[in-house]
Formats: sequence, C-alpha cells, structure tokens
Amino acid sequence: MSDLHDMEMRAVYAATLNELMDENPNVMCVEADLSKASGTNPAVVDAHPENFVNAGVAEANMIGVGAGLAVEGKIPFCASFSCFASRRVYDQVYLSVAYANTNVKIVGTGTGITQGPNGGTHMDFQDMALMRVMPNLHVYSPCDVYELRVMMRHMAANVQPTYMQLVRPKVAKVFDETYSFDPEKAVVVREGSDVTLVATGYMTAFAKAAAEELATEGVSVELLHYPSVKPFDIATLVTSAEKTGGVVTVENQNIIGGLGGAVCEVLSENCPTQVKRLGIPDRFGEVATEDYLFDKHGFGPAHIVAACRELAGK
Repeated sequence: MSDLHDMEMRAVYAATLNELMDENPNVMCVEADLSKASGTNPAVVDAHPENFVNAGVAEANMIGVGAGLAVEGKIPFCASFSCFASRRVYDQVYLSVAYANTNVKIVGTGTGITQGPNGGTHMDFQDMALMRVMPNLHVYSPCDVYELRVMMRHMAANVQPTYMQLVRPKVAKVFDETYSFDPEKAVVVREGSDVTLVATGYMTAFAKAAAEELATEGVSVELLHYPSVKPFDIATLVTSAEKTGGVVTVENQNIIGGLGGAVCEVLSENCPTQVKRLGIPDRFGEVATEDYLFDKHGFGPAHIVAACRELAGK
C-alpha cells in the first residue's frame, strides 16, 4: 500500500480489508448503514461486493449476524460509530461474542472527541472501559496508519474476539513500515528517566510531541504506547514506574475505567506510584472543536507537558 502516511485512517481500514479479502475470502465486512463514514463504501463495496453485508440501522442485529458468520468459519469485521458498537449493542456483544467466544472483530469508529460535530449523544468516552471488563474480549487502539494495518492483519489471522477503536481522519505518523504488533507488549516509543508517560490510540501522537518538547527543557520522559489495553503489558509499565517514580496517563476517553484505570490497577498491586490521569473527567460530550474540548477537559498537548513537568519535578 503506497503513501500510507498520506491516507485517512478509515481509508487504510478499507484498503486493508480489501487486501485481507484478496488473501482470504472468509474475511467479511459487516456494516450498520454507516459504511461511508467507516470508509468501506465504495472501497470494499466495489472491490468485494460478495464480502460486504449491510445490516441496516440495526446495530444489535449486526453483532448477531457477525456472530453467526463467525460460527460458520467467516472472519467478520463489524463496524459502526463507537457509541453504537459498544453502548448500544452491549448485551449482544456480551452474549454472542464474548460469552460465546466467537471470532468477531468489532470496530468502533469516531471515538471520543473526534466526534466533535455530532455532539454528546455520539461522543463516546466509555467504550474502552465497557469493553475492557468483558472476559475473552481483546481491546485495541491503534495510534497511526502503520499500526492500524498490522493490527488488522493480526486480528484476521488470530481466532480471538476483539474490539478495536478507529479514528477516521488522518493522524500524525508515529511508526513506519517496519512496525510489528504484539498485543502482549507495550511499545517504548522513547526512553527516559524523569517521568513515565503512558498513552494509547489517538493520544499517542500528542504524547510523543509533548515528550519531544519536554526534552528541550531537560525533562526526560519515558513514553509508553499501549496498542492493547486488554491484554495489558504489566511488566513494561512496572519497570518504567520503578525507574521514574511518577506516571502520567493520557487517553481520548473518560479517565475512569480505561487506560488510566488499567494503569492504576496494575501499579497499586505491583508498584505503588503517583499517577496523574489525563482525559475526560467523567463528563458528557458536546458539539465543539477538538481544541476547545482539549482545553475544557485538560488533556491537550499543553496539559500533557504541564502534568509531566510537575511529576518530574516531584
């Protein structure tokens, strides 16, 4: 796939689905009438119409269709807005995917503040927390197009019910073509000694920029990227926290139950450490720009820098 870094995340999602379908006709694209938003219409519709299913405005039915396809040996990628792919279909996912342990890949698109124009009803700050507490279900959040592509290939190759967050627009480059994905391992993006910064998904690029800015001030940030929040790599976090003595987490989610929750759970049991969680402070969303929401809720680039600087100082 050429010029990957110039493509929207949803365009890479669709192009990767087409690649997977070329290699394995059992890969399926299942949508709930939001395929243009997901990027699969017209890309997948035109290239692989026989592998495309539109369940209509019936997200719970989409999950049931996906589970049925999986039982018959198919590999369904079921996508919708994250609020519909998690909150609205929670019981169907719990029973037909997690409890039944079916090989369904659920993709929640437009998570968190990236749903700015659609407001509070569509702005889902809870999907990572909701999905993380389901037994059997892996929970992933790719930070750029390179990670998204290899993550999808891993998902297709492994029989494992999975929920993946997907932001739709272009995002900053964090990795490159050499990147490999392992859900059991966090990625040490940058080594440091003064403070540990832990990020996932959409926020990792912002965290990387913050760490680079702090380096110019002489603050040494160790940046850990967690592409998988479940399973969670305990060892990498504990080793880093023991070294730095302070941890900042940042996520495009409510600070309760998601990445910040996972970090606090791990450290409280293995290495008690002061943690500052950045994200949405248990609020609902609203129609607004990303910059406005970053500033209102205190987890934008400047807030990441300030939090790391403060903890490093302690």
